[in-house]
Amino acid sequence: VIDFSKTDLLGANLNKANLKEVDLSEADLEGADLFYANLEGVNLWSANLEGAKNLTVEQLSKVKTLYEAKLDKELMEKIQKKKYQHLLENPKIMKEEDEDEEKE
Repeated sequence: VIDFSKTDLLGANLNKANLKEVDLSEADLEGADLFYANLEGVNLWSANLEGAKNLTVEQLSKVKTLYEAKLDKELMEKIQKKKYQHLLENPKIMKEEDEDEEKE
């Protein structure tokens, strides 16, 4: 896993970037251009994505987590409506619940 946690990517051009499974937790991506960026498995815990350009719900649906991430209101509402609420939940709690289910 590539660790870009807490990185300042304010306004960065990430057009078509392959960010698969990158750790962007607590990164500042405000105003970054994410046109066709691959966000599969990306950790966006507590990342700032406010004002990110060309960011879609489809891209966000593939991330590892959006727990405590800052998103534009419109994107947040779409995520909640399109059944991706699980991305907004604490991944640690979700992992513990999965482990409990496996034990049963």
